[in-house]
Amino acid sequence: MKLHACNYYKHETVTLKPIHSAKNTKPRTIKSCGLKQDLQGQSVAVIGLGKSGRAAARLALARGASVLAIDQNQNLGHLEKDSLFEKYNDGLSLRTILGDFDGELLKDVDVVVVSPGVSVESYGLACLLQSGKRVMSELDFAAQVIPRSIKILAVTGTNGKSTVVTFVGQMLNHLGIEAFVGGNLGNPLSEAAFHCIALPSSKPKFQVAVVEVSSYQMEIPNKYFCPTVSVVLNLTPDHLERHKTMKNYALTKCHLFSHMVNTKLGLLPFGNQHLNEAIKGHRFNLAWIGAFPGVKIDTEAKTASFEVPAVGVVSQLQLHNMKVMGRHNYHNAAVAALSVLGLDIGVDVEALNSTIEILRTPPHRMQIVHRDIQGVTWVDDSKATNLEATCTGLMDLKGHKCVILLGGQAKVLNGQESNGFEKLIEPLNHHRCVITFGYSGVLIWKTLVNNGLSIPCFAVANMKDAVNHARRMATNGDAIVLSPGCASFDEFRNFEHRGMVFQELAFSA
Repeated sequence: MKLHACNYYKHETVTLKPIHSAKNTKPRTIKSCGLKQDLQGQSVAVIGLGKSGRAAARLALARGASVLAIDQNQNLGHLEKDSLFEKYNDGLSLRTILGDFDGELLKDVDVVVVSPGVSVESYGLACLLQSGKRVMSELDFAAQVIPRSIKILAVTGTNGKSTVVTFVGQMLNHLGIEAFVGGNLGNPLSEAAFHCIALPSSKPKFQVAVVEVSSYQMEIPNKYFCPTVSVVLNLTPDHLERHKTMKNYALTKCHLFSHMVNTKLGLLPFGNQHLNEAIKGHRFNLAWIGAFPGVKIDTEAKTASFEVPAVGVVSQLQLHNMKVMGRHNYHNAAVAALSVLGLDIGVDVEALNSTIEILRTPPHRMQIVHRDIQGVTWVDDSKATNLEATCTGLMDLKGHKCVILLGGQAKVLNGQESNGFEKLIEPLNHHRCVITFGYSGVLIWKTLVNNGLSIPCFAVANMKDAVNHARRMATNGDAIVLSPGCASFDEFRNFEHRGMVFQELAFSA
């Protein structure tokens, strides 16, 4: 059956109580997670069976629902054959449909849960939403059963989400505060919710849920996902093939603030017009990244100053002990620290100062992976899948001579296939040379050469060729940096796969 999509783009003061400090730790009392079987007798359709969809299906079954699991990819395995779902293999509780399916089936279920990789313009979801059918994001479905005693810290933005979420998790762990770290990063929120209802106890496994949130997870407005602290790190052109315009992109990001009122803290980058428009009408304690009230970062002095009187924060964080690469990580650490303070879980700045030196970035983010016998440093920044991320990395490399690897599948914006690679010319001109590769390699090469690049630039077929050529060009003391500025899908499964292949090539003779 062919499904025709309808258009669904319509967007319509606490005092901190120090408990955790560098000198003392005091436990908190938390209520039990004891909600079970609240969907008994109901049917739930889960659309999209990637990691988030599978976690949502398991959560729905644990809540007592029967589950219809749907994905148009015929190459996936049936959930009934997965050991995680073995206890539900009775022919009644769980049914998987792969490939073509009858859209009428969705009209008969009680709830439709949508994975983040699934657009509302597919599977007839836009029409279901307009008809009033109960359609939920995986994020909201999970949040429905997360106990209110567990505070949620949510981070979104075009770039830097994973790093800030990782830093927050490392800070909390260092201070002895149990935290779930996941969402769009690794473990879906449905896994945290599953453990809350499957393993009820007088004390949950974690006190804070630190959640990376992509714009895809917020296309369907949430009802239950209500963070204590929400952060939008930045907003630059990306994913416009799905969101169409920057206005829609900003409005979707700002769904994060929909249910935040009164004591809830929201952090936004100062001076972003699209976000300023998108938050109109929202009511929460607003703080800025780059201005007061909020946080200002001095990368030369390596300090971050906090002034958020509405949540009782006026202090300074010392960043000179950071061991991770890149000045932009001073910003990431400062935002992570202010976010933790905003949770009001009794953490003070003195305690956070003690965490700075233990911070480590996730893989494939300006990751030093190898120093070879020729004196060349190999840096994996495969997560730089757009121009802004690559530009940030290049600015941090000033003062080093690098061989820069650009390429993959360039993201299209406003009909310009290069998506503005000429913007990279100024920071690139400080380096040894550029090597472009992959589907858009020649296009990137032409854009750079025709717009004034003053260093050597070479176009090759694929990343293996790029690495081999880079090895010939680099000299003692140089770095070879993979910071592609492109999606990876022309040659690899994802940016992680691209980064791992780069690392293997770095270690090869």
